[in-house]
Amino acid sequence: MNRYVYRQDVLAALLVHGVRPTEHTPPRLARDFVRDLYKYEIRALRERYLRREFPKAEYAGRVVLLRDRYPVLARVAREWVVE
Repeated sequence: MNRYVYRQDVLAALLVHGVRPTEHTPPRLARDFVRDLYKYEIRALRERYLRREFPKAEYAGRVVLLRDRYPVLARVAREWVVE
């Protein structure tokens, strides 16, 4: 079984989303999980827009704010661990 040592900054970013990978959690699995959370939220935001809960002029700004809550996704999975 492989052992992974996650970078401390990555662990802190994951914890914001309630994700706590163990030393046996493959980085790709953890990244896919966080990506799925992001996709869920972006779809929910789009549904809210389609229900006209906020104006079109606010949509792009809300997408940017949501994306900024997931900076860890800017890194590929192999960058999540210490070599």
